Amino acid sequence: MFAAFYLCLLFCYLKTNTVGAELKPPENLTMITMNTNYTLSWDWDQSAVNFTTQYVARFKLKAKTKSPVWSTACQKTSRRSCDLTKLNLFYLGIYVLRVQADVNGHVSDWVQIEFCPDQDAALGPPSKVALSPAGSDLEIVISDPLTSTNNSMKENHPNLYYHILYWERSLDTQVLKSQTLSSTANIVTLPDLKAWTWYCVSVQTCYEFYHKKSSFTSPHCMQTEGTTPWWQIFGWFLGSLVVCFLTMLLSLYISFWCYKTLKATFFPVIQLPTLFQYLCDSTGSDFPRLLTPDSDSELLCDKVTVCPESPVLELHIPPPEALPAPPLGLEPDNSGRHSRQDSGGSGDSGVYSTGGSSGLRQPNTSQSSMGAQVSGQDPFDLEQVKMKDMASGLKTQLVNADEGIVDMCV
Repeated sequence: MFAAFYLCLLFCYLKTNTVGAELKPPENLTMITMNTNYTLSWDWDQSAVNFTTQYVARFKLKAKTKSPVWSTACQKTSRRSCDLTKLNLFYLGIYVLRVQADVNGHVSDWVQIEFCPDQDAALGPPSKVALSPAGSDLEIVISDPLTSTNNSMKENHPNLYYHILYWERSLDTQVLKSQTLSSTANIVTLPDLKAWTWYCVSVQTCYEFYHKKSSFTSPHCMQTEGTTPWWQIFGWFLGSLVVCFLTMLLSLYISFWCYKTLKATFFPVIQLPTLFQYLCDSTGSDFPRLLTPDSDSELLCDKVTVCPESPVLELHIPPPEALPAPPLGLEPDNSGRHSRQDSGGSGDSGVYSTGGSSGLRQPNTSQSSMGAQVSGQDPFDLEQVKMKDMASGLKTQLVNADEGIVDMCV
């Protein structure tokens, strides 16, 4: 009975080894690299399989003191590739990579591949290429290829240089003739170019030790410049003057329009009548208010003063030759002033003038008649003074040009 049990165990063991030997390992291990980005890929023609990827430095395999310790990069993954970029492998080191297939607990043999980043990793093109005109030449600014940590690849390849390919852009591709230029600098000037001409540039990264060369960048095109002709300078200057003038004219027009609009809005030409201005809240306000019943109507009226009509003084001056001789009893004074003649016992009233000149006197009606009868001459025709609605006590003084003073009393 025990013998039968051992026979069964031996049969199962032999069967397991037979299945494991029949499971073939992955094929065509390939490293897909660019600068410091590494990916290990392989081929497999079956499904429902898991893969395990491990790596170790090659110098540890040659050490005979102890067995090497393999580090696992990808553990039982169904993908047919394993990304090694996150491992930060030493760029100048040499590593051994291996892959194993696993199907329901049955594993295949390990398949190995050696990898040296410095020798096997592909070199990428410049990360950026920029063009700028420098007169009739072109200036090229080249950015170094970058590692997975965004550092320059010149840290790993100090002797990195660039191969520049440039040509004149033309619609006719048959006459296209390219030129080359190599430089280790990041800023390169292309000489001997035509002015006001379009040129295209493409750059390639090179490493001479392992003969590494990247692909060319996509073409970058730009037009060169040259000496600006005088007519173009004058045209730009004249155009700028016209633009400035039109801008100032438009600004003045807008300012004047805004001024008229604001003035018409806040200071209108048509004002409220005086009668309605008393109904406003304050002086100068255009918003009326209602009168309350208890408002004092007298407050809305100013003080009224009635004044008499002003008197009108009319003087009739005859020509000098028409004036009659002075009446009797009036003697001229040596000083040029006249003496007042008393008329009876009543108060004096009349017009007096200086002797030797055409003096005026207007006596009352009775006195004038009496003087005419005594003298035996025609009544004295004097200037008539007409006073309309004269108030009592009004006196007027006339000043003669010959320094004589005439007092007129009414």
